[in-house]
Amino acid sequence: MTNSIALTPSIPAIPSQSPLAIYQAQIGAGLIEDPAQVQAILALDKLYQQIIVQTNPQSLKGLYLWGDVGRGKTFLMDLFFDALPQQGKLRLHFHRFMARVHQALKQHAGQRDPLKLIAKNLAQECKVLCFDEFFVSDIGDAMILAGLFESLFAQGVVLVATSNIPIERLYENGLARHRFLPCIAQLLAHTQMLHLNGEQDHRLHTLNNDEPSAEAIAATSKNIGLTGTLDFDGIFTTLTHGAPVIKTSTLRICQRDIPVVRATAEGQLPSVAWFDFHALCDGPRSQLDYIEIASRFKVLMLSNVSRLGGEVKGWIRARGTEDGTGDNQAATTGERQLSYAANDDPARRFISLIDELYDQGVRLYLSCDVPLSELYQGGALSFEFRRTYSRLIEMSQQRVE
Repeated sequence: MTNSIALTPSIPAIPSQSPLAIYQAQIGAGLIEDPAQVQAILALDKLYQQIIVQTNPQSLKGLYLWGDVGRGKTFLMDLFFDALPQQGKLRLHFHRFMARVHQALKQHAGQRDPLKLIAKNLAQECKVLCFDEFFVSDIGDAMILAGLFESLFAQGVVLVATSNIPIERLYENGLARHRFLPCIAQLLAHTQMLHLNGEQDHRLHTLNNDEPSAEAIAATSKNIGLTGTLDFDGIFTTLTHGAPVIKTSTLRICQRDIPVVRATAEGQLPSVAWFDFHALCDGPRSQLDYIEIASRFKVLMLSNVSRLGGEVKGWIRARGTEDGTGDNQAATTGERQLSYAANDDPARRFISLIDELYDQGVRLYLSCDVPLSELYQGGALSFEFRRTYSRLIEMSQQRVE
């Protein structure tokens, strides 16, 4: 059950740089008051005050903010994070955090209790850990998290996270989910869950006070449009101002060569890369690839984005699986069944790519075969793609120079 905090009619004097003070200062200046956000900022401010004066962080419960897209979860968490002292805090997108954990596991290969070592190192780096977009879909991540969180909380790390779903639904219907349940128990015990259930989509509000439809906003974009309506050759030339470009047709990303249409030479500013959609999302790409690309380039152009999703095919046998969930429990190895659409694999990679670009503030130019509102149809990732669509709408209004 979601814990709740009563709204107080009068608020006592607060430090000028507390999360609550910063939030109040922005009301009316590009930010509209939202009762659900007020409830969350009060909880974040209370945690902030406890962290500032607390000598024993192990007694503190973190916060888990969840709700629909555009409700301001990331904004509020970042406001809280920025108010904290510079030392002893870490803020990462969840996928980036897991990529870091997997890299650390490789470094500690062969050592006893590597998750405890990783947790100890993290606790030395930060006492407050902030996750954006906590969403577990990978079985490898799911099997790691229970032991990792147990060790992190034992080290006194305070977790603040955002998500589109409540804790109880994390890794829902995932493979071997019973092994993830201890992670859910850890989160419920060490965080307060708060639902941002406001009706306002703040991403649309910040783009236009008249709150037009998402489709209308996308139609006015100068950097996201239908294939053939954006002159990518001209855009690339304008962006790079004739700067030197690479002389090869591939870029070396994570020790692999990935086809590229054009890209500025290393060290050139602004750093611009133009990829075909299929090169980045329709092949063996991982979150690490997208992290490196977003770190190296401040502008990314992606052309020929095809319609994603599609009709969910019947049930597909998952070889080597020993168990499932609910009515989909397997009696013997190989019996568990899954369903998905033909274009769900590239859709999942596209979701990860947009998350990384958004998180690192990379300017995006996108040409799609269909309008944004039709980019994902059917398929098994409709819920996950809602966040991507919301972010694309916001990114479609980036200032074009």
